[in-house]
Amino acid sequence: MNFQNIVKIAAAVLGVLGLVFLFRIIGAGDESIKMAASMGDYGTVSPLITIAQIILVVSVAATLIFSLLTLFGNGEKLKKALISVGFLAVVVGLAFALSTGVETPMKDGEILSASGSRWVETGIRVFYFLSAIAIGAMALSGVKRLINR
Repeated sequence: MNFQNIVKIAAAVLGVLGLVFLFRIIGAGDESIKMAASMGDYGTVSPLITIAQIILVVSVAATLIFSLLTLFGNGEKLKKALISVGFLAVVVGLAFALSTGVETPMKDGEILSASGSRWVETGIRVFYFLSAIAIGAMALSGVKRLINR
């Protein structure tokens, strides 16, 4: 039995289980689920959440495994991936160097540390930098296309 057949069978089994648990939730009704949850009984909803978590973990693991196998199987792709990761690290490093941190009170009464504030600002700057790079790359591509016509 090949891998594709195993995946199809596993997907079918998880899909049928998900449907069974969904119909169980629908059959129980909103009020009884809310009443049970207020008493700490989550038995009606928990199986569906567990299946969703299993599917998420399996999907992420399969994606990572097959992506890494493809990368390590082709040296040129690995080289390009490492260069891209290096450029991303440079962008994050630049954003971190330009960011400052200030202790900030939050709505729930907690205080965001200066380090946490700096990382938040770094994330925002990384988003802006990558957005600007993407827009610039699209504009450059469009200009090149216009020139080559």
